Amino acid sequence: MRHKVRERAMLDMLVVGGGYVGLSAAVAVKQAAPHLNVAVVEAAPEHVWKNDTRASAVIAAAAKMLEVFGIWTEIEPEAQPITKMIVTDSKTADPVRPVFLTFDGEVAEGRPFAHMIPNVTMVAALRGVCERLGIDIRHGLGATELKTQDSHVTVTLSDGSTLESRLLVACDGVRSKLRDLAGIKTVTWDYGQSGIVATVEHERPHEGCAEEHFLPAGPFAILPLRNNRSSLVWTERTHDADRLVAADDLVFEEELERRFGHKLGALKVIGDKRAFPLGLTLARAFVAPRFALAGDAAHGIHPISGQGLNLGFKDVAALAETIVEADRLGLDIGSINILERYQTWRRFDTFRMGMTTDVLNRLFSNDATPIRIARDVGLGIVDRLPRLKSFFIGQAAGTTAKDNPRLLAGQAI
Repeated sequence: MRHKVRERAMLDMLVVGGGYVGLSAAVAVKQAAPHLNVAVVEAAPEHVWKNDTRASAVIAAAAKMLEVFGIWTEIEPEAQPITKMIVTDSKTADPVRPVFLTFDGEVAEGRPFAHMIPNVTMVAALRGVCERLGIDIRHGLGATELKTQDSHVTVTLSDGSTLESRLLVACDGVRSKLRDLAGIKTVTWDYGQSGIVATVEHERPHEGCAEEHFLPAGPFAILPLRNNRSSLVWTERTHDADRLVAADDLVFEEELERRFGHKLGALKVIGDKRAFPLGLTLARAFVAPRFALAGDAAHGIHPISGQGLNLGFKDVAALAETIVEADRLGLDIGSINILERYQTWRRFDTFRMGMTTDVLNRLFSNDATPIRIARDVGLGIVDRLPRLKSFFIGQAAGTTAKDNPRLLAGQAI
């Protein structure tokens, strides 16, 4: 799909970044306010997304938003419900890994707290609804310059062309170029860890069970996919992760088997295996005049909770509701006074989640005996308190937050 963005027409909203968060932001606003002129610019070539073999955990609240978009029926056949989750804490070489905590996977009857969805399936569905709504998408171009005037912003692209918009939404990732151009600083630190992402086939079915093994180097997550496959998010110290990814499949699978275990039979890695450096990045501000950050451009957190993408979807729902309600009142959607409502709505939740994942990573990526004993006792206590477990699963699913935007409650804006 390739649409030509009208060069001289003033856009109402320009989204830079054509991943799940950027596409969702464009869809959420355009669906609720069809008269607004919305466009997306994406730095990657047009078809590169089709080569993405990864999958993402999408919580129940975000699935409700995809239902409002009208694309859940398209996504669901490829989505694997997470029906159960278990948590263990052990050393890598331990022959037995006792289960300290288990969660049932439903937040309501017939609604699991999360699904694992192939990235290519989700992007294809979002791009399809963009096309149906008439959202312009332009590929292979990054932003090189940003100039803010009273009534609009002017974005210079890498081919020298310019676009003007009343509002610019940056969804261009944790190393956001636009965030830098807007002069927004970040709080950042490196964990000295990398997350290895891979997909494996196994002999026996996983029954929809997700597992989080807390190991000395970091969490090792097994997330169920369709057709006897699982997605791995395997945290290691950066130098070990680089070594493992560079190793041949035989060495990699041997190390994998030590952590994965034998309960699902023989394992085979399919597709690419990659390592991504892990750190914490929090933007000091989410907005500036005629400018808003969303997704990883606003916050990059440790994957220990599986909430990174879902924080981005929460940004989308809050930003879209803020923009659409302002437009309906005849207000300027790029005004800093309007955008600060979005910042207030999202910044505390983002900071809280960033700090939570930071503490959890420091607590569980640690082999000190007193700390291990204390955390295992804590996990055991939670496992014996059904109400507390229900609270945690509702929080993880995003269904119990009192300030949820309408889209996350399954309601149109």
